Amino acid sequence: MQPFFDTITLAADLRGCPNRCLHCWMGHRPNPHLGPEALREIAADFRPYARRLVVEDWNREPDYPDNYREMWALCSELSDGHGPHFELMSVWRAARDESYIPWLRSLGVRAVQLTFFGGRAATDRYTGRPGAYDDLLWAVEALLRAGIAPRIQSFLYRDTVNELPHLQSLLADLDLDRRCARLGVPFDFFLHQGSCDGAAEALYPLWPTPADLEQVPEDLAARTCRHFGKASLRAVFGDTEADLCRALAQDTSTHPLELDDPVFFVDGAFNVYPNRTAPSPGWLLGNLRTQGPQAVLETYLHHRSPAQRILATVPICDLVRAYGDPESQRLFGRGDYLDLLVNRMSRA
Repeated sequence: MQPFFDTITLAADLRGCPNRCLHCWMGHRPNPHLGPEALREIAADFRPYARRLVVEDWNREPDYPDNYREMWALCSELSDGHGPHFELMSVWRAARDESYIPWLRSLGVRAVQLTFFGGRAATDRYTGRPGAYDDLLWAVEALLRAGIAPRIQSFLYRDTVNELPHLQSLLADLDLDRRCARLGVPFDFFLHQGSCDGAAEALYPLWPTPADLEQVPEDLAARTCRHFGKASLRAVFGDTEADLCRALAQDTSTHPLELDDPVFFVDGAFNVYPNRTAPSPGWLLGNLRTQGPQAVLETYLHHRSPAQRILATVPICDLVRAYGDPESQRLFGRGDYLDLLVNRMSRA
């Protein structure tokens, strides 16, 4: 029987990303050079298998190609109800195309999320691109001129804690509370650690601990708690790995990947992965060119990729016993921690 879904969402990596962020959960891979016809072919591959199709031409950097307007229109054409533009943008594009941010405003975008890691050196290093900090400063001003509120996030690691005073000064110098309020959009800032997958798994030795949270300035902590609707930074950053290992040591449950309304990543070689964690060999569902969409979907539905089999068959206690560190004070949300363990086992 042919697989069929109510909705399939496709996020195809047609042109890649100008950055090589150290924290990127999608990981690093070469930039493809695919265009409109590739996106049409990918959409046509999946069209028979869903009542509704949603198509995006990126899964790393939105609006990176020069023909970003054409690609936005094509995604709308190929989708059954293309949603609004995400509150994300290409900072690289914004600093090189003065018409880009006004175009975003014309689509109804009212707020855009930007990422600072502290000062110029830290931001350029973590973004993986010289000039990233200056591009971000330019983007903040251009967004405000266009009537779009910047929303700023920062990732907290053991080597970025000492950057927090710079972030405090930056927020004060930019006067974003007042300037965003004039646009009718409250300014929003938050800290978090992200997920420990993709490129960010290499940051595991630098993962934040309760001792690092104690160094967060009160105003940044308050903004973070307000953003997440939590009472404390610990509630935002989760439990220590040691506590998670103890809590899960007797958990014999398994948690197969939920299959309804899938979101699929398609890379530049037409490999397909579920949107659960970083695209990697353990999560590979198949290749559209060599195996075809039905084989890809059958692998997905029957939990045949290595990582899916682990989720479906390996008790959580066994994952923790084999790949957890019962002495670690690193902080994780439960779901992100389990994904880290599954990714480790899928590579074993």
